[in-house]
Amino acid sequence: MHMPGIATRPDRGRSLLGPALSLIHAGRAPTRSALTAALGVTRATAGAVAAELQALGLIGVDTAPGGAAGALGRPSHRLMIDPDGPVALAAQIHPDGFQVALVGLGGQIAAQLSAELGGAPGAPERALAPVAEAGARLLRSSGRACVAAGLAVPSAVAEPEGTAVSPLYVDWPTGTPIRDIFARQVARAGITGPGGAALRCWAANDINAAALAEHRHGAGRDAGHLLVIATGHRGVGGALVVGGALYTGSTGLGMEAGHVSVDPAGRPCRCGSRGCLDVETDALSFMDAAGRVPSPGTAVLAQAIAILRGEYAADPAVRAAAASLTERLGLGLAGLINVLNPDRILLGGLHRYLLEADPARLGAAVAKRSPWGRGAAVPLLPCALDDGGLIGAAELAWQPVLEDPAILVSSTAPAGSRARS
Repeated sequence: MHMPGIATRPDRGRSLLGPALSLIHAGRAPTRSALTAALGVTRATAGAVAAELQALGLIGVDTAPGGAAGALGRPSHRLMIDPDGPVALAAQIHPDGFQVALVGLGGQIAAQLSAELGGAPGAPERALAPVAEAGARLLRSSGRACVAAGLAVPSAVAEPEGTAVSPLYVDWPTGTPIRDIFARQVARAGITGPGGAALRCWAANDINAAALAEHRHGAGRDAGHLLVIATGHRGVGGALVVGGALYTGSTGLGMEAGHVSVDPAGRPCRCGSRGCLDVETDALSFMDAAGRVPSPGTAVLAQAIAILRGEYAADPAVRAAAASLTERLGLGLAGLINVLNPDRILLGGLHRYLLEADPARLGAAVAKRSPWGRGAAVPLLPCALDDGGLIGAAELAWQPVLEDPAILVSSTAPAGSRARS
């Protein structure tokens, strides 16, 4: 493949495409001069690499930005995500329904829709068929090429098989080949990849996906050891990002933080233990502690968050429930800090709003159970992305392109890379 300006070193030029796109994708190279400095290359080489990414339809280059007032020297060209470039198909399934989105580079959601199912999603084939069909509709409407698809699920996902392990809240059998089922439904919906090839599909735990998104585009930027703890629509999950990569253990099943027990005499958990974070600090346990019964037809998580945010100040029962969950969450976080020694903790789902309601209480609950002051020193922050699971699912799909953008060289083939009507 010819790369303008670096014809004498084509391998070197191609090897820079991935690092360059990753920098632009993460917002770390907004200009050509920033890209030059980050890559440690000459201006000419950075310009050639940017031109190749532009030729692939991934970025735009503004050659006349105007520059900042009072700036010295020639203004640098601005680099931006191509607003008409390819997208990843991202999906997230949960006990109350699903979400589907088209996500471009930079974690930018181009189109999105959701559906509430009002009950367990049923067999995985039946659950994922409407997800794929919804994705096909979005792609047809957008007319944009699709690079790959990612699925976030409320289950551990074993690798390399792509199988769901103990999907407790969607009633699927353990060992369900969720990645392969998703790929089959995507194919049946008529969605293909670059050049008309079969679309590559990925699957991951929903909190893992959200953690990856937060590290690249949200409140986890620059963290070396990022711990994310969040409620899902049911239960609690955890994820650890170390040096920019998800820690998933030897087979993809690591960091099941929701099954850390904080009360050996507490509620029975579906995992077989008692008093896990999964059942002591989730949306259902909050509703129960506050004396509320979930209403049918609306996601329990949304109801719990609305009650916590809207009635905390006025209702003593809501404050007491929040205080009880906060103490248990603090106990669990302290134990995780003692084992993992993270440099930042992000809280999502209902936990995000427990932190918002009383940050001092949660900080104190962590600090008093962490030796040597380590707990008190770790920042506790809310997750920044409302759609972290979707954006993280898209990150899985984008990853091969970030590693080698040249794999999209065939994406300019006629309409095969788009969903068929």
